[in-house]
Amino acid sequence: MRILTVTIMLLLSTLGPSLVIAFIGYGAVRALGRNPSAASRIFLTMMLAFVFAEAIAIIALLVIYNLFR
Repeated sequence: MRILTVTIMLLLSTLGPSLVIAFIGYGAVRALGRNPSAASRIFLTMMLAFVFAEAIAIIALLVIYNLFR
């Protein structure tokens, strides 16, 4: 039962940030298609969002590791 719990928690903690990254990428591609001259601003915002989403995923994985160690 413990392995199933850890597996589900790992799935949920990585699924959220993965979806955020997918939606950000989709939005950035659509924004670049509409306004290619704003590429530098879109790129900066997209990278910041990626960094924050990955940070949330890493923190979640570390918390789960420490809970079930």
